[in-house]
Amino acid sequence: MKSDTYYLGIDVGTGSARAGIFDATGRTVATASQAIAMWKPTADHVEQSSEDIWRACGKAVRQALSLSGVKAQAIAGIGFDATCSLVALDADDRPVSVSTTGRDAQNVIVWMDHRAMPQADRINARSSTVLRYVGGAVSPEMQTPKLCWLKENLPDTWQRTARFLDLPDFLTYRATGDDTRSLCTTVCKWTYLGHRGSEGEGWDRPFFKGIGLDDLVEENFARIGQRIRPMGEPLGDGLTTQAARELGLAVGTPVAVAIIDAHAGGLGMLGARTGAKAITAAGLNRRLALIGGTSSCHMAVSPEPRFIRGVWGPYLSAMVPDFWLTEGGQSATGALIDHVIFTHGAAGKLKTAAKRAGQTPYQLLNARLDDMATAEGVSHPAELTRDLHVQPDFHGNRSPRADASLRGSIAGLTLSATLEDLARLYLATIQAVAHGTRHIIETMNARGYAINTLMVCGGGTKNPVFLREHADITGCTLVLPRESEAVLAGAAVLGAVAAGHHGTVMAAMSALNAAGEVIRPRRGRVAKYHDNKYKVFHRQHADFRAYRRLMNLN
Repeated sequence: MKSDTYYLGIDVGTGSARAGIFDATGRTVATASQAIAMWKPTADHVEQSSEDIWRACGKAVRQALSLSGVKAQAIAGIGFDATCSLVALDADDRPVSVSTTGRDAQNVIVWMDHRAMPQADRINARSSTVLRYVGGAVSPEMQTPKLCWLKENLPDTWQRTARFLDLPDFLTYRATGDDTRSLCTTVCKWTYLGHRGSEGEGWDRPFFKGIGLDDLVEENFARIGQRIRPMGEPLGDGLTTQAARELGLAVGTPVAVAIIDAHAGGLGMLGARTGAKAITAAGLNRRLALIGGTSSCHMAVSPEPRFIRGVWGPYLSAMVPDFWLTEGGQSATGALIDHVIFTHGAAGKLKTAAKRAGQTPYQLLNARLDDMATAEGVSHPAELTRDLHVQPDFHGNRSPRADASLRGSIAGLTLSATLEDLARLYLATIQAVAHGTRHIIETMNARGYAINTLMVCGGGTKNPVFLREHADITGCTLVLPRESEAVLAGAAVLGAVAAGHHGTVMAAMSALNAAGEVIRPRRGRVAKYHDNKYKVFHRQHADFRAYRRLMNLN
């Protein structure tokens, strides 16, 4: 392989579009980012614009090319990943409003949007084989409840829309003109049963008829995808002339079937060697990819299907080909930590102090926790939260309780609102998030996994307190990727496969993945402390359920 070969990963997250250029060994050459707009017209409604997203992709790619000095012609393949948001287009590929505002520009229902909770509840009340493959219950973050909501609440949108696409599939459609859908997106978010076939055989007709989407069945699923293919396969004739101009790339550059952003993180890490030998199926059984950002996703694969209540899947070939994916998740992690910090009474003082010190708010809080641990004479900083406990389901629980109606709680508040109080609450919130991850891992291990290693990437990996608490609370070894932008690296893996430089996704992962820093959990007193906090974590949930029963006046 030539030394001047490069792969491009394009990632659309919740708040930005990013581009990353990687060489043939998987090393980062350059990255760039562009913000994307978001609207919240009413409670639980979160919307974006596909046109705005595509413009941001173009800006990020051109900036990455400029920073890298790499010529457009040297990009051998492109991989896209994105959040699992729902895009609506008309017959001329123009945006169709998904908003109660009626604005066509707002044509994307963002993954975190919870408007379809009643529709999800109604779907979950049915008996269907489909539900076995989503952990027993669909989430309002998935696409079938959102489609039901649109049909019931915005009939004009329902009639005008010629294509409903998952955001990763919109990006590849815009890039190539090929309407092939990803096995990852359709299986994980649209209830497509990928083990039945890839030419539309996986759509369950009785299920769609039963939930009120019978017109999709009558159309033979033309609006949601008739050709579904595995990630990494090349699409059409590569970049169209228009897309190449908009992205600043060469016409015909191979483009891979896309993947969801968290799943791209899995491709960017799970194949990394931590010893001399390449990873095996047995080794994969001990690994979980933890992708932390606005939310957190927990990805593990196995050679056989594992049905785990409250954990999405099993999904065949939805991340690593020929392996069954099981996917846990937390609906709000980074978003929860930010909410706790910046709604606190001391948030203004924190911002001022951080700016004065030339630090981020998180760096300042981390340093304050170290000072507090010394001043209070505790054996380790985690003990600062002995009397302060957070239940983290502020935005519902994705896994393993699979209940979007749950809400969070904080026990142990005082009348004080100093920076020290904020630091203590910040730490308790990180610990609560880590306890949620421990709950997911224990649930998965009870059904055949032997997870003891977390391959970690995302925003949380830049925070040493987040990493330390996750290692100590889960009891797992944390392995960070050599390349800090593992999600972009995972998208680039798909670009390498589409370019024909690697015959399989696993081969590309083995060639481009590499491990970085390793963080091991502490035992003894630290582990005992967190065992007790974990009991409180479960007790808080039980107490919330008890309060709900007491307040049931029906």
